[in-house]
Amino acid sequence: MTLTRRDSSIVGRWWWTVDRWTLAALGCIAGFGAILAMAATPAVATRIGLDPFYFVRRQIGLLPLALALMLTVSLLSPRNTRLLALAVFLGSLILVGLTFSNGTEIKGARRWINLGVFSLQPSEFLKPSFAVVAAWLFAQQRKKEGFPGDIIAICLFLTVFALLVLQPDIGMAFVVTAVWFAQYFLAGLRMLWVLMLGGVGIAGLGVSYFVFPHVASRINRFLDPASGDTYQINTALDAFLNGGLFGRGPGEGTLKSVLPDAHSDFVFAVAGEEFGLLACLGLVVLFTFVVLRGFARLLQESNLFFLLAVAGLLIQYGLQALINMSSTLHLIPTKGMTLPFVSYGGSSLLALSFGMGMALALSRTRYGAGEEP
Repeated sequence: MTLTRRDSSIVGRWWWTVDRWTLAALGCIAGFGAILAMAATPAVATRIGLDPFYFVRRQIGLLPLALALMLTVSLLSPRNTRLLALAVFLGSLILVGLTFSNGTEIKGARRWINLGVFSLQPSEFLKPSFAVVAAWLFAQQRKKEGFPGDIIAICLFLTVFALLVLQPDIGMAFVVTAVWFAQYFLAGLRMLWVLMLGGVGIAGLGVSYFVFPHVASRINRFLDPASGDTYQINTALDAFLNGGLFGRGPGEGTLKSVLPDAHSDFVFAVAGEEFGLLACLGLVVLFTFVVLRGFARLLQESNLFFLLAVAGLLIQYGLQALINMSSTLHLIPTKGMTLPFVSYGGSSLLALSFGMGMALALSRTRYGAGEEP
């Protein structure tokens, strides 16, 4: 079937208005993630007593659903995108609250709800949906006189932040805070408040060091490796050394058999050992392209809601990738955060697809014609 510019169908209009270069880059990242799933997960599954292809079937089986979700969301109008984000945000907020009474505790944190066939991490869906909701509130404050958008956004942020800290999930709380602060800044936050909120954020990091032992442990081990167990990060760095420039070849890596979380938090190290430095740099280029391409399109955007929402989603996407790769390379303290569309994790994969689907929907060129959100 050929889609011409005269095609007035939903798919036809979508094809000529969506950013196809970003779609292609996201498809390449997801494809590389599928290859890494086949390379990294069998060794992990065997080590913990599961069928070697247990994780492969789950991840690759979920990938078509995730891509379909992203494409479906990208078809939506601005208004429907905003309404969907609001519905997902409210639902995720309720589910995050339920994790404290009905959640499954893993490694000292209650972030998952067992739904029988799989476990859901509702906070993953809270991130992208809150970015869109906050963007709309900031934009409405400046569009409609007397609308308390900033106050509502602040109250919602404090609620989300408190729930994430109580789980505890300091890393996700940091990402949500960074995105929300960036959106508030782009919306026209006064410099005095920028400095004040920046000071509060720095003070919050200091408090988390003294309140949460796992945060203090990770920071201490980053600053002084002799202060604790650094097995994971040392093994990850050895994997990069073994891979060299071109890698040992798909499936030929050996350290994934002894590297904890080789299929999730440290999948970038598996990529380094099996595919080499050049492949890792290629992956970095793809992530960078998605973010910069999105911001380049925003330079032509005059609607404040679209600008704030897409900027927030792109910052969230890029920051998550940066944290994962930087912690694997020991450039920052280790943080359990997935590499977008590459790491194993059903909730993360679906939530990222949902978020990037909204970014594609809100950055479509037809919105410049004045369609209201």
